[in-house]
Amino acid sequence: MALVLATALLPGEVWARTVWRCVRDGTVSLSTAPEPGSRCTAQVLDDDAVQTPNLWGAMGVFSGVLYERDQDGQRVYGTRRLPGAREYLRFTVDTPPGEPAHTGLGRVGAPRLDAWPALFRDAARTHGLDEAWLRAIAHAESGLDAAAVSPKGARGVMQLMPAVIADYGVTDPDAPAQSIGAGARHLRWLLQRYGGDRTRALAAYNAGVGAVDRYDGVPPYAETRAYIDTVQGLYLRYREAMGRPVERPAI
Repeated sequence: MALVLATALLPGEVWARTVWRCVRDGTVSLSTAPEPGSRCTAQVLDDDAVQTPNLWGAMGVFSGVLYERDQDGQRVYGTRRLPGAREYLRFTVDTPPGEPAHTGLGRVGAPRLDAWPALFRDAARTHGLDEAWLRAIAHAESGLDAAAVSPKGARGVMQLMPAVIADYGVTDPDAPAQSIGAGARHLRWLLQRYGGDRTRALAAYNAGVGAVDRYDGVPPYAETRAYIDTVQGLYLRYREAMGRPVERPAI
């Protein structure tokens, strides 16, 4: 683990046996003290352990920076760039690869405008989404089956993962109203995070924010790329079915 190896190089009084794993907006960092603005959990390291534990999670190989900063009168080291932080050293970490993303249970086919028209219309208007795009994602995710459950544990029309279910206060992920509403809210948040980039938002909806941020774009997962192609194909069909002009690439 980069933080442990780095702090081992520091004077003895800086070394800490407790490392904080901090999560903010779907990103993970490690620190010798809790980070302001992040959700942090303490990880106590065993001095006698044969191998330093992996506290990052399954993230593949990535490079980062260890920063030092002053916090509450103490020198703190962490891997997130916070206000006042100074670069201390750069590192590369080799963690286990992440699990492949789910492919989606739906297939490209005829648009289904009969499926919960009021719910899709209201959710799209409320959260400022293109209704045809929202419908295409639901079609790709579940085939518009409210009882769909994926091998990864995603549920309902929008195939909400457990973390999304918890984040948006969903009490019944199989209820179309709750699923479509939470899915639309999550997509709105992803679009805001990626500056309106629908491709990155789709990739994050499928593979997770961490994967998109780690690869600075669509991750190299065959499942995710196939998913994006499916949604884009469905989107054109839903636009046509709803009597809207079909979007084409600029030339």
